[in-house]
Amino acid sequence: MKTYHGWRSGYAVDVTVNGRPLKPRFDLWNHSPTGFEWGYAGSGPAQLALALLADHIGNDQEALEHYQRFKFAVIAGLPGRQWTLTGREIDEALRTIRAERAAEASLEEVPP
Repeated sequence: MKTYHGWRSGYAVDVTVNGRPLKPRFDLWNHSPTGFEWGYAGSGPAQLALALLADHIGNDQEALEHYQRFKFAVIAGLPGRQWTLTGREIDEALRTIRAERAAEASLEEVPP
């Protein structure tokens, strides 16, 4: 199972997956050309959420569908200096996000 780790070195931030640098996936969406961030809900955290999900899920389209909710649910709450996320923790968050989306979709289908 993959493990993601982020930390700060002065003003720079680094994020790895199993010890290797996480690709920012600017090819999917370029929220933050300056790179990743966490601990709030801005453009750097959006880039991190997208990159994490694309790497973890292995499905770019699904990552694009869920990364904004993942940003608010997980990335915005990560501690400032350093953090670690396991694949299991990401899967748990995704289960909740998928269930919420399914519930919203079923509400939209109910006729007035």
